Amino acid sequence: MKITVHEPLEFEVLAEGQGFTEGPVVCADGTVYAVDIDGARILHVTDGVTTVVATPGGGPNGLALETPTTAIVANNGGFRWGELGPGMRFPVDWETHSNEPDGFAGGWIERVDLSSGDVTVLHRTCEGRPFRGPNDLVFDEAGGLWFTDHGKMRHDDVDRCGLYYVPPDGSTVRQVAYPLLGPNGVGLSPDGRRVYAAETHTGRLWAWDLAGPGEVVPVAGSLAPGGGVCVVATPFAFDSLAVEEDGRVVVGALPDGLVAVTPDGAEVDVYPVPGDATTNIAFGGADGRRAVVTLSLTGRIVETSWPRPGLVVGPARP
Repeated sequence: MKITVHEPLEFEVLAEGQGFTEGPVVCADGTVYAVDIDGARILHVTDGVTTVVATPGGGPNGLALETPTTAIVANNGGFRWGELGPGMRFPVDWETHSNEPDGFAGGWIERVDLSSGDVTVLHRTCEGRPFRGPNDLVFDEAGGLWFTDHGKMRHDDVDRCGLYYVPPDGSTVRQVAYPLLGPNGVGLSPDGRRVYAAETHTGRLWAWDLAGPGEVVPVAGSLAPGGGVCVVATPFAFDSLAVEEDGRVVVGALPDGLVAVTPDGAEVDVYPVPGDATTNIAFGGADGRRAVVTLSLTGRIVETSWPRPGLVVGPARP
């Protein structure tokens, strides 16, 4: 694995003064949706104005457009928070080393109407087991939904969670890969034949080849969860991810910035963002090089010009 560290990213601020921002989506008209986990809000950003379009409660963590007017949100159910500095809240209470709030009952997958703000809970369990902290999600070309459950931490232990798939009819949830340690970002290769998941606690990027929508092809002899492969094991703390047109996987690496990994794991490029927690990236623009990034410690949503085109993700349905 070759690691190349580039100059720190330069960016323009689209929104600031929010809570713990994550889950950005860039729309065709250039506007941006994102979540504020700490404030339990869905945000819309356009022309320098930030508007709250929904308040689902819990901890909205990841967002994907289902249609131009509805989004599916991975809601982690809420966090216990701690301070990293003046005005900088992070989802861990440093005294107890826990991020599970009092009275926690689980997380869920929900639909949010971006026009009315109405919220409908879709899934709370898989095979009778409550979700511990749904985190990130992506639609495939068939309209099926991949999502991760990141789980919660307590003083003496952490949840073991997994990667899940909801078929296009939304009827059920299938567990695809289990157990994973802090699965966070999830994304699909440009041809839709591979699904990726990034682990926060281990700095690993996992991959599973697909025979069709939601159908994993286990690697022969693999002992990894779901029969997957470890693309790369890094020293970073991975958060959410997006994919470039050439197949590179770009992962928010919290204090280190953004990390781009080639599909074979041989090359890792680091784009530093000092002094913040870089959590998510989403691509947009006519050439795919507009990168919208969430800097969560300072509650900012920013944009930069990415060195290569990224995959622009639109609504799953018209």
